[in-house]
Amino acid sequence: MRDPDKPYFSFRTAAILPIVLFLPSLVSFAVSEPGVVWPEYSGVFFHLAILFLIARMDAPVWAKAAGYGWITLDVLTGIMAINGVPYETTWPVRLGGHVFAGIWIALSSVYARHAAIRAVGVLTGVWLGGYSFVADIAPEEVIYPAGLLIIVWFALLAARYRPAEAPEPGLAAAA
Repeated sequence: MRDPDKPYFSFRTAAILPIVLFLPSLVSFAVSEPGVVWPEYSGVFFHLAILFLIARMDAPVWAKAAGYGWITLDVLTGIMAINGVPYETTWPVRLGGHVFAGIWIALSSVYARHAAIRAVGVLTGVWLGGYSFVADIAPEEVIYPAGLLIIVWFALLAARYRPAEAPEPGLAAAA
């Protein structure tokens, strides 16, 4: 029987998988007409792949819950778009999910040992989540750099992320 606590694949693979799955969606921003549905398919799988990272990265439980909330809302909006729900409905829901994305990305980055992961992660999280609060007045293009930043962040995770060391026996129970 499989140990449920044993990872399915390496952390590096878990960080590279979202990059591979997000690239088609990222390219579509530049080449597709608004309202095209095909990028939603890779977007759904991109978000599902992030589940493997949320579970394995160091972050407070409430920040991980925000990450899971992000994935839930973004998968929901992707499936809604695939099934013909208008952009005017899906976009605000997606922006709500991006607030949770920003919380998880920024907070899990703060707990990272590598300074570049912390810097890029906090910037990415603030940009992605913060845009949701100005989306009604800022053009959608303002969010585009966050897409590039998240690719850089995933690449840094793949190259440099190391989880915190396990606490000494007895310390976890005292905390």
